[in-house]
Amino acid sequence: MTKHLTSFIVLILISVSGILMNNYWISNKANPYLYNSVSNVPTNKVGLLLGTGKFLANGSINHYYTYRLIAAIKLFKAGKIDFILVSGDNSRTDYDEPTTFKHDLIAAGLPEEKIYLDYAGFRTLDSILRARDVFGLYSFTIISQKFHNERAIYLAQSHGLNAIAFNAEDIKSYFAIKTRLREYLARVKSSIDLLFNVQPQFLGKKIDIR
Repeated sequence: MTKHLTSFIVLILISVSGILMNNYWISNKANPYLYNSVSNVPTNKVGLLLGTGKFLANGSINHYYTYRLIAAIKLFKAGKIDFILVSGDNSRTDYDEPTTFKHDLIAAGLPEEKIYLDYAGFRTLDSILRARDVFGLYSFTIISQKFHNERAIYLAQSHGLNAIAFNAEDIKSYFAIKTRLREYLARVKSSIDLLFNVQPQFLGKKIDIR
């Protein structure tokens, strides 16, 4: 019994160490490509705005959404990007991340013709690779919170893409703590996806952003 317990504890320690090392590796690899200041971020033709829901389960506003929206608007109005590609989940008729973002971007004064939508960005990997394979982008600016940008940059750089990222404002709350914990596992999944060369769930016809 003691032998089995010891083996179990050792296995847990190895797993936790692996998760922490993977997390550090991804953050370290992504760090040179992250920007916090609008004035310092290089210009790119397209900003890839990673989707999230506007509302939480309790009906309140999702601040991750709000801050990503604000970040995209700032980059566009500062001339740091010419177009915005919103990539998110539209897997249900009652849930449409890209269109919701589009409506709010237009309400903020951005021209509709400067906004493109990717309805099959179900995961970060899908958003990154569809930006390349569907929209023909090899250089772009990712827009999300820092923890998410780190994983997105890791995926983009690993696939040979010249991507940078602009960090939207983060949030501090119990919800944020749960999100960070899930991020550890999401990063493990990302590394596994790279190992097995996992591809997007859907591709489709080419779309030129111009």
